Amino acid sequence: MTTVSNPLLIGEGLPPFKDIEPNHIVPAIEQLLTELDIELRHLEADFKPTWKGLVVPLNHIEERLRWSWGIIGHLMGVKNSPELRTAYETVQPQLVQFSNKLTQSKTLYEGFVKIRNSDEWHSFESAQQRIIESAIKEAQLSGVALEGEKKERFNEIYLELAELSTKFSNNVLDSTKAFKLRLTTPEEIDGLPASLLSLSAQTARSEGDEDATPENGPWVITLDYPSFGPFLKFSKRGDLREKIYRAYVTRAGSGEFDNNPLIIKILSLKQELAHILGYKNYAQVSLAKKMADSVETVEKLLEELRVVSYTAAQQELKELKEFAQVDNLNPWDVSYWAEKQRETKFNFTEEELRPYFPLNEVLEGLFGLAKRIFGIKITPADGEAPVWHEDVRYFQVADENNEVIAHFYLDAYSRPSEKRGGAWMDDCLGRAKFEANGKVITRLPVAYLTCNQTPPIDDKPSLMTFGEVETLFHEFGHGLQHMLTKIDYIGASGINNVEWDAVELPSQFMENWCLEKNTLFGMAKHYETGETLPYHYYEKLLASKNYMSGSGMLRQLSFSLLDLELHSRYNPNSGETPHQVRDRIAKTTTVIPPLPEDEFLCSFGHIFAGGYSAGYYSYKWAEVLSADAFSAFEEVGLENENAIIEVGKRFRDTILALGGSRSPMEIFTQFRGRQPDTKPLLQHSGLLTA
Repeated sequence: MTTVSNPLLIGEGLPPFKDIEPNHIVPAIEQLLTELDIELRHLEADFKPTWKGLVVPLNHIEERLRWSWGIIGHLMGVKNSPELRTAYETVQPQLVQFSNKLTQSKTLYEGFVKIRNSDEWHSFESAQQRIIESAIKEAQLSGVALEGEKKERFNEIYLELAELSTKFSNNVLDSTKAFKLRLTTPEEIDGLPASLLSLSAQTARSEGDEDATPENGPWVITLDYPSFGPFLKFSKRGDLREKIYRAYVTRAGSGEFDNNPLIIKILSLKQELAHILGYKNYAQVSLAKKMADSVETVEKLLEELRVVSYTAAQQELKELKEFAQVDNLNPWDVSYWAEKQRETKFNFTEEELRPYFPLNEVLEGLFGLAKRIFGIKITPADGEAPVWHEDVRYFQVADENNEVIAHFYLDAYSRPSEKRGGAWMDDCLGRAKFEANGKVITRLPVAYLTCNQTPPIDDKPSLMTFGEVETLFHEFGHGLQHMLTKIDYIGASGINNVEWDAVELPSQFMENWCLEKNTLFGMAKHYETGETLPYHYYEKLLASKNYMSGSGMLRQLSFSLLDLELHSRYNPNSGETPHQVRDRIAKTTTVIPPLPEDEFLCSFGHIFAGGYSAGYYSYKWAEVLSADAFSAFEEVGLENENAIIEVGKRFRDTILALGGSRSPMEIFTQFRGRQPDTKPLLQHSGLLTA
């Protein structure tokens, strides 16, 4: 085998993270694109409209590109730096241009259409048919039918949107990093829990205050969620809560990191792109590849949930005001009083539980659950794969026969200096079968699981909030769909080719298990004593499960409806600003109006820098599916081990195994025996009695 000097050109296997430097990116991508361009021209000049004649060689081109660019995209999220950004932005235009060339190839498009109309079509598995149908749809949405000036303008828009998306994301990261609240007196830290004092002293040390201690300070609060979230909940200083809240909701809203011009530009370009393709608005473009068939269909579901949750949220706010003994609550006071009310109602604090959720014990519980319901065995494989940071873990997944079927990385901790916020799963390698040297090789899937939870502090391990536990379970659910796939065609294995509004089903499904008795007691062990979580805490967690659930659901519906409005009815030239649209939607989707200076949209990366444009509703759409799926386990009894194993096997063999090989509705119906129902979600949220 020829030695490759640039690690980004290896093109197969696990990424050699320790060898990759930002200065590898530009030469690697330029060389790769030159080689792939030649391959593409050869393919266009000479292919047969068959699976082996077209799909297989095209997959080879796409996989080489995905391998190299996937690594770079991953590092942008977890190890961001000025050098990496510069290299990324240098080659991004070339990459977008080549991607357009791939999807806009009329020759290949006509080849796919010929395959669909051929005799071979009827012998294909459903996965193959779905891959070809998807390629045809993707080409159409990528402007394959465009000519001349329209095609030129379409490609200009595509490139500009990619650049704007990167800029938007970088602005959010930079503005989040730029804010620091330095506290130096006991009065300023009044009410803060020990875990936050330790974290903020650790942050202060990293900022140059080498002598900072949890006891004596100084303490630095940031807009990173493990710092910002607890501060709003526990700080007794309303003035400081206001200061940090205002900083959070105005991120990337002004100055050098201002995303306001980018928002207008992105919305305008997406609308223009939709018109070029012959669609009325960008929401129609987005929904062309989703389960939901129209904006009206989505809004009907969201309205059904909004009516119920709005009434509940109004009542929750009324009770919270009565508890706080005030006529009006400021937005920065809600978390504080809600935490106090929850403590009073249920007689425990979130902080009391942290010692019972050290990361390693939570992982043991999570892996125990995976073995119990899906029959898989997960073991550490640290040292077997290069990692991008010393805290990153690597794990192996084996089936009932102890055969290794997948691996995954876990990057659990918050690193605000280089890692973007939130949590996500991405694929490192997808399951696929290849022919090489006359042999069939199965490539096993490898997933990236990324969280931003509280890091280890001083001599303590990562002690998680219950919310962080739920987030880990959520991302692991995505990982399961990627890793437990049985589909060998890369275009439909794992999460590939799964409609966007169904892709959250396994992740939200897994969250339900956090409060299942066996799972909870299997992971909640005190980090010092090993004592299992006392039973009364379980009862309190269960009782508080739906605390403020109306407000929580309404918040998600507000984001979803705002996203849809901006991408369907909003006209950037109407004189109405996106923030005014937000205020208009807020009248029926919030019970406390946003502050006039609230710039929430400027950090709404999901829709302006991610894949959720006119698709944020997917969380609620899929939550209907996930709650209904979990109710299948509840119906047989969560204590009925044999029945749970049986339902778990059915879930694994359908939802997790079949990936994008069939339509999500067909797969769900195969698992559930019927179409989905909204009642389980409303019942689980405490918004509908059984």
